Amino acid sequence: MEKSAAMKSTEKPLLVKYRNKLYDITDFAHKHPGGIGTLGKLDNMDITHHFSAMPPHSPAAKYLMKEYRVTNAPETEQNGKVSNGIHLNGHNYHHRGKEANNNGDLHTALDDIDDSMEYLVDWSSAMIPQIANLGSNYVEWVNKPVDRPLRLFGPWYLEMCTKTPWYIVPLFWIPIIIYLVIRGSKDVALMTNESQPLQILLSFGTGVIVWTLLEYSLHRWVFHMDTKEMGKIFATFHFLIHGLHHKVPFDPYRLVFPPVPAMIIVSILYPPIRLLFQTYSFVVLAGGISGYVIYDMIHFYLHYGSPSGGHLYFMKRYHYQHHFVHHDRGFGISSSVWDDIFGTKILLRRLKYILKWK
Repeated sequence: MEKSAAMKSTEKPLLVKYRNKLYDITDFAHKHPGGIGTLGKLDNMDITHHFSAMPPHSPAAKYLMKEYRVTNAPETEQNGKVSNGIHLNGHNYHHRGKEANNNGDLHTALDDIDDSMEYLVDWSSAMIPQIANLGSNYVEWVNKPVDRPLRLFGPWYLEMCTKTPWYIVPLFWIPIIIYLVIRGSKDVALMTNESQPLQILLSFGTGVIVWTLLEYSLHRWVFHMDTKEMGKIFATFHFLIHGLHHKVPFDPYRLVFPPVPAMIIVSILYPPIRLLFQTYSFVVLAGGISGYVIYDMIHFYLHYGSPSGGHLYFMKRYHYQHHFVHHDRGFGISSSVWDDIFGTKILLRRLKYILKWK
């Protein structure tokens, strides 16, 4: 994909040099775990020393950097040259990562940083049919993030079902939650001859708490199951339910769970809920779904929001560490409580400043 350095007048290009190569990190700045301020002050600078001297960058971070390599930039420009000659003005150039969308080949790019594995797949084709062909390379490949469009299925009607804007989740589930609370309250009143608001409130809260444990359990033991010994079918299943999120962590349409498969999971979970909570089962289910909706909204916000402090600020830093450093720890999304209990908590460095992503 060809990109012009003469960008929109409202968007200033953010260009840096690393090991004598040019990178356009304009689109990445607000996604950077260290905040936009960390990168903004490096505009038009050679970051080779900074990259090595700052807190160690993980292999995933080094791999992701490939996506922003400019492949056909001249060393200098007569017009628009700044102090170190890397600010291009009116020059058309390619993003190495974006260009790979057309040919699926990154094998020769940035060999001085890391060996790319993207030559193993064709990014211009549907990805799901290709996962089985990765074989023993799947685990390593899926944990090396990229920043590019991902197509899962060939047919448009299947592909459409895999993309979910964040607002679809509350629009779909809130009416169902309201119905379950009303229906459940009526069932309780019918069975006990009393409204029992306290018991209903406690049942709802129980559902929320049960969800937080389910959130942790699914993320740790299902989404991060050991795929090394898996067959081709299980590797494909893993990529579909979670692996894709680690491979393309910035895809805004795959940060929340699509309603249709979510409904299937709810249908499977309801019988044991009914067995355990009986009269209060609808209210407990409403609480559980509410916990899930809150989780999905938090998850989207952690990737695209800019919290300035408090719990969400902590969780954004925490979740980014899970993505780019500690894939085997930090499974809580809405909270780190269960990580504390099960011994999988990530310890964050103390900072002397507040990170900002906008």
